Amino acid sequence: MPADGDHLELALAKHLSDALTASSDRLFQLVLDASPEILKALLRNPQIADDHLLSLLKRKDLPEDIPKLVYQRRRTELSHPLILALVKNPATPGSITRSLLPHLRLFELVDLCFIPGINGDQRVAAERVILLRLPTTPVGNKITLARRATSAVVGELLKEGDARTLEACLNSPRLKEASVFQFLNGPAATATTISMVARHSRWRQRPNLRLAILKNRKTPPVWFTLWLPKLPAATLNQLLAGRRLDPAQKALVQAELKRRSLR
Repeated sequence: MPADGDHLELALAKHLSDALTASSDRLFQLVLDASPEILKALLRNPQIADDHLLSLLKRKDLPEDIPKLVYQRRRTELSHPLILALVKNPATPGSITRSLLPHLRLFELVDLCFIPGINGDQRVAAERVILLRLPTTPVGNKITLARRATSAVVGELLKEGDARTLEACLNSPRLKEASVFQFLNGPAATATTISMVARHSRWRQRPNLRLAILKNRKTPPVWFTLWLPKLPAATLNQLLAGRRLDPAQKALVQAELKRRSLR
C-alpha cells in the first residue's frame, strides 16, 4: 500500500505533467496555482502565450524567481505589454526592472511612480528615465508632466524656467517650496517668470520666497513697490546690505527707509 508521501509525489508529478502539456484554455487556470513548481513547469509549456503570461504577472503574490524566469525565457521577444507587466509586478527583481524602464512610454513611467507598493528605488529609477527624456520632450507633454508627475520631476521642469510650463508647475500640489526657492535663485529665472511666482496665490505669501524675489536683480520694480512697505526695517536693511540688487532696486529700498524716517 503506497505511503502518504508516495501519494503526494504522484499527485505532484501529475500536476507537473499537466502544466507541461496543458492546452491554452487550461493554462489560464494553471497560472492561478499557488505552487511555484507548477508555475515554473507551465512556463516550459509550448502552448504558453503572452495572454497567459499577462494573467500570471497580474498576481501580486508571485515569488521573485517567476518574473525572473518569464524575463529570461522571453528576453529576446518581449512585447510591450509584457514589459509593462514585468515592471509593474512587485516581485520582479530590481535589476530587471531598471533594464526595462527605458522601453516604457513617458506617461507609463509617470504612472509607475504612483503604483501602490512601489519601492523607493523603483520610483527613483523611473524618475531618472523621465528626467533624461526632458530635453527632447515636447512642450505639451511637459505641461502634462507638470500636472501629473512626482515632486522631483516637477521641480526639474520648474528649474528649466520655461514660461510656457511654469504655471502648470506652480499649480502642481506636489511642487515643494524648496524647488521654487532654488528656481528663484537660479540662472533660469527671468522678470516674467519671477512675476509669475510673485502673483501666484499659493506662493506669494511665503516669506522665504518673497525675500528671494526681492533679492533677485531681475525682479521688476512693481514688487518692491508693493512689498517693501510691509517689511520690517531690519529686512530692508538686510536687502540694502546685500550685493545682489541693482542700483534702481537699491534706490527703492532707500526711498522706503527714508519715508519711514520722516514719519
